[in-house]
Amino acid sequence: MTETQQARGLFRRAAMVLAACSATAAMAQSWPAKPVHLVVAFPPGGIVDTVARQLQPRLQSALGQPVIVENRAGAGGTVGAAEVTRAAPDGYKLLMTFDSYATYSLTYPKLPFQPAKDLAPVTQIARNPLILVVNPQVKATTVKELVTLSKAEPHALNYASVGAGSSNHLTAELFKAISDAQAMHVPYKGGGPAMQDLLGGQVQMMFLSAVLAQPHVQSGKLLAVAQTGAQRVPAFAAVPTVAESGYPGFEVHSWVGLLAPAATPKPVIERLHQEIKRIVQDPAFAARLQEQGLSGIANTPEQFASALKTESQQWAKLVRERQLSME
Repeated sequence: MTETQQARGLFRRAAMVLAACSATAAMAQSWPAKPVHLVVAFPPGGIVDTVARQLQPRLQSALGQPVIVENRAGAGGTVGAAEVTRAAPDGYKLLMTFDSYATYSLTYPKLPFQPAKDLAPVTQIARNPLILVVNPQVKATTVKELVTLSKAEPHALNYASVGAGSSNHLTAELFKAISDAQAMHVPYKGGGPAMQDLLGGQVQMMFLSAVLAQPHVQSGKLLAVAQTGAQRVPAFAAVPTVAESGYPGFEVHSWVGLLAPAATPKPVIERLHQEIKRIVQDPAFAARLQEQGLSGIANTPEQFASALKTESQQWAKLVRERQLSME
């Protein structure tokens, strides 16, 4: 190949890169030009759906286009996630999910997509601690009493989860690991059946998101024993943390986050992040989150990606060490 041919080849490649960059920039400047769909990977009424519907009118106003919330529940959130991976990477179909996303590779080894490759983190919108709740029939009101009871009667306590690999499953196992508490895992196929049996006393305890625990604790149908954050949240100001209860360093949060199909233009992802950050930092919106035990995050796409990687590695380590069944 002559020097002239090499130069022409380099010129063509440079022109192609420039054209691609120009097209991306043009699309980002015109985005959004039509409705944006938020695919909620869980049923109505849960924490992800709640945050999505509180975010929707404000995001719609910020973007100047309709924002449509669509519930696509099933298989622990993977049905909705898979739908978004198949969407065009143009910013018009986005995924709202929560912390179980970090354990998909553990729980669903035969997924039709790869979470780390097929979806791009946009931002973690908000997080809240999990609340360790017990049915009032349980003769324990503190973490110390609960651990003591579990050791004295090893088969007396069962804990519910919304499925193997869920945050309430793994948090309970982490709690058992540090406290040597004894409790049997009872997985359910969703929060509704789990809550029904917890309220009915068929299972005795569960780590619930603060949003879901709050009304049942306020009504006296469940007793809050501890919360899993580093500090107490205002909605549960009288409830000690697990760390305060004798297990320093224990900290787990449930979170709600937004992801987009991989290859979505970076300017679109950055615009979404900036708009959500403004919403989350608005005092009225922040106060509404706080009332539900949530705190806003709105971290950067890079910070969200790093947090996902760290969380996935931590839970994988626990699964190996505890030899936990993910079925």
